[in-house]
Amino acid sequence: MNKGTKIMPNKVDAAKMGIVFNIQKFSVHDGPGIRTLVFLKGCPLRCQWCSNPESNLGHPEVLYNSSKCIGKEECDYCTKVCQTGAITESAGKIAINRDLCTNCTDCAAVCPAKALEVCGLLMTVDEVLNTVEEDSIFYSRSGGGITLSGGEPLMQADFAAGLLQEARRRGMDTAIETTGFSDWSNIKKVFEYVDTVYFDIKCMDSAKHKQGTGVANEKILENFKRICTEFPMKPIVVRTPVIPDFNDTKEDIESIVNFLKSIPRPIEYELLEYHRFGESKYTALGRIYPLGTAGLDHQKFLELDQIAKS
Repeated sequence: MNKGTKIMPNKVDAAKMGIVFNIQKFSVHDGPGIRTLVFLKGCPLRCQWCSNPESNLGHPEVLYNSSKCIGKEECDYCTKVCQTGAITESAGKIAINRDLCTNCTDCAAVCPAKALEVCGLLMTVDEVLNTVEEDSIFYSRSGGGITLSGGEPLMQADFAAGLLQEARRRGMDTAIETTGFSDWSNIKKVFEYVDTVYFDIKCMDSAKHKQGTGVANEKILENFKRICTEFPMKPIVVRTPVIPDFNDTKEDIESIVNFLKSIPRPIEYELLEYHRFGESKYTALGRIYPLGTAGLDHQKFLELDQIAKS
């Protein structure tokens, strides 16, 4: 992305602008046809397997790629502009003390090697949709459009609703990927302009859910049932990421299948296989990947997928 304005979070007018951390074109797995995914910053969950940890916080952050760093001796621009002393030397390069860093992003602005980059731009509805519309020819031919993801798009409900409303006015199909953990007022405001819902149900056991995601699941499940009732004609796809030692048993998947069967309306259900694609982002944020070296056997996933399709 090359559009947007750097700004600190307390200056955001949520009704007109929002914090976007990625716009991904030509997706074919997140709604009908060819899609453009718009990723909004901020999430109330802290899933241990999160593949977008840069989405957790609702404000711009600095990511650091040490392999691109020229080195403090040759460069040193970042340490000179840092007002808090958060940037120091480490093995000839730099290290960021995240406890001292205020994410002012001044260091990224002066980094010639782009080893320091800002994740999160303040954008208007028009700025986002003008980028999305660059691929409008694919939407018209495939029935595609825009999908909001995150993070949790409902954390920026006013901005999300504005995006989707204007996208519809411009003739785009709309979709959202959500954890469902939000106040109903936000859901009602946003879902009015959503054509297809992708809803995560990760685990039916509330205690286990809280251990793995940081929140209990009662609010999520109540919101899901209410969505099914108040938006009866809206297509819903429920997704479950299958995570090792969290929800990778026959009993876990069967409990979700049985819950969905209790809902008196059609619901599509699919499993997502665990991957570690986001692991490098934790390093860039100065964090440790929570799941360590955990992995999931592909054959086991296929067996669970058969249960989900039953």
